[in-house]
Amino acid sequence: MTEQTNHQSHLDSAVEQQKQILTEINDLQTQINTKKEIVLKVQGVIEYLQQVIPPAPTDSATVTEEPVTEEPVTEE
Repeated sequence: MTEQTNHQSHLDSAVEQQKQILTEINDLQTQINTKKEIVLKVQGVIEYLQQVIPPAPTDSATVTEEPVTEEPVTEE
């Protein structure tokens, strides 16, 4: 009879653990859905701003790059 009680105890424990894990999964799924909604909203903002803001000038006259010069290596 003790073995039967032991099995019942393990069964009850496993069922409770399963319920806890399912609750955690549901909570995580809710968090995922919330994050997806936020990403979609941010994507909308990005697309709007990309249409409203004029593109940065790419004229080579406005970009000044200094020529790269190598300094001679002197051995002592």
